[in-house]
Amino acid sequence: MAIQILMPALSPTMTEGTLARWLKAEGDAVASGDLLAEIETDKATMELEAIDDGVLGKIIVPEGSEGIAVNAPIAVLLEEGEDASAMAALDTAPTAPPPTPPAAPEAAPKAAPAAPEATPTPAPAQPAGGARVFASPLARRLAGEAGLEITGIIGSGPHGRIVKADVEAAIAGGNAAPAPASAPAPSTPQLPATTPSASVPAEIPGAGPYTDIPHTNMRRVIAERLTESARDIPHFYLTVDCAIDALLAMRKDLNGRAPEGDGAYKISVNDFVIRAVALAMRKVPGVNVSWMADATRQYADIDVAVAVATPGGLITPILRRADQKGLAETSNEMKDLAARARDGKLSLDEFQGGGFTISNLGMFGIKEFSAIINPPQSCILAVGAGAQRPVVKDGALGIATVMSCTLSTDHRTVDGALGAEFMTAFKAMIEDPLTMLL
Repeated sequence: MAIQILMPALSPTMTEGTLARWLKAEGDAVASGDLLAEIETDKATMELEAIDDGVLGKIIVPEGSEGIAVNAPIAVLLEEGEDASAMAALDTAPTAPPPTPPAAPEAAPKAAPAAPEATPTPAPAQPAGGARVFASPLARRLAGEAGLEITGIIGSGPHGRIVKADVEAAIAGGNAAPAPASAPAPSTPQLPATTPSASVPAEIPGAGPYTDIPHTNMRRVIAERLTESARDIPHFYLTVDCAIDALLAMRKDLNGRAPEGDGAYKISVNDFVIRAVALAMRKVPGVNVSWMADATRQYADIDVAVAVATPGGLITPILRRADQKGLAETSNEMKDLAARARDGKLSLDEFQGGGFTISNLGMFGIKEFSAIINPPQSCILAVGAGAQRPVVKDGALGIATVMSCTLSTDHRTVDGALGAEFMTAFKAMIEDPLTMLL
C-alpha cells in the first residue's frame, strides 16, 4: 500500500522543520537509501533518506515551506505496481486540520465560537467561498489558539502559504486581511513561548523605523535553551589570568616547522586552549559530568565542544576524545568542523553531546566575559583576548601577555573547590605549554 513520508525528527530539540529542497520529483523511482530532500532543522541542514523502495507518487509539501511539524506527511511513496489510486485512502492535504463544526451561514460573517479551555479549536480549513487555504499545521494551531480566522491572514510563504511568522504578525496586528472578521481572542490565550507575550511586547511605543527579522528555528532553540540554562542552573564563576608568552613563542616555532601540502597545519591559540582543557579534564574528571534527575552522570570520554558563530547563531561542534589528539590534529579537525558548521553541513553526532564547552571571543578583542552553560553540560570556559599587561613576578614589575579565562560551572555538580582544581591544572599547562606535549 502507499506509504506516507513524514517530517522526521532529526534532532532531540526539533519540533518543526523547513523543507529546503526536494532532491526527487513526482514520478521518480526511489530506492532505499536514496536522498529525497534537504531538511533545515533547528541546528543544521540535513538530508532525508528513503527507507523503502518505490515511486515518489505525490509531493505534499512544496520546497521552501517552513514550520512543518514533526511527523506531518510531506510526500507519498507508491510501492511497486501501485498507481495514483492507491493514494485515495491517504490524507494527502498538506495542512488538513481535525474536523471542525459546520461553517456559519454565508449571510453575514460571524465570530467563530470561543475555543474550549482544554484544547483550542483549530481555525477553519476553508473560507466561505470554498477555496482551499494553504497554511502550515503550526500556523493553524497558533491561529486557533489566538482566536484568529486563518482566512483573514495574508500568507508570505511559497504560493501564498501561511506560515508561523504570518500568524505572529497577525497577532501583533499587522498581517490580517481586511475582509474576513477575526474571531475574538480567548480571555487568557495560552501561546507558545516563541510568540509575543507580556515580557516580549508586540509593539514598542515611540519606536522609529525598524525591520523585523523573522526568527529561524536555530535562533528560537538557542533562545529557549539559554533562557532555561540561565533560569534553572545555579551558575558559579571562577576566573584566572594566564601568562601566554611561552605559549605564543611555542606556537610561532611549531607553525614555522609546519610542512607544506600533506600534513600541513597552522596552530592557533584556541588549539592550545582545547588541548589544555582536554588534559585538565583528564586530571580532574569531576568536571566532565551532567546533572540528571536521580544522579550525576560522569562521562568516560573527553569530548570538547567549541562554540562557532554561524549566520543563524552559535553552534558547538564537538572534538571527540580531544585528550587523545595532538595540536596539529586538533587544529585541522577544528578547522574542518567550523567550516562545515558555518555551511550547515554537520551531522547530528558532530554537534550533539560533549562534556565541556569552550567559548573564545579573544579574536574580537574581548578582555573577559562569563558564558552561559550549554546544558546538559556542567561547565563552559570563556576565553578572552591575550594582551600585554603589567605583572608582578618575583617582587619586580614587568610586562607579560595575559589572557583571562572564566569558568562557568553548574554548582549542583561542580562546586567551587572542584572548579578551582580544574582551573589550576588548566592554567599550569597554558603557562608551561611543553607539559601539553608529554
